[in-house]
Amino acid sequence: MTLGTLLVVVLVIGVIAVAPNWDYSRRWGYGPAGLVSTLLVIVVILLLFGKI
Repeated sequence: MTLGTLLVVVLVIGVIAVAPNWDYSRRWGYGPAGLVSTLLVIVVILLLFGKI
């Protein structure tokens, strides 16, 4: 497993974990999910350009 693939897997799990439909994260709103989703998009773009 490469570093890029590992980062994508961790970030996808992070997006699912901080989604506001879970009881423990409902009061957080969409802020954490938006941040993790932004990081996921950045990592995918870096993977496509071959920087990771």
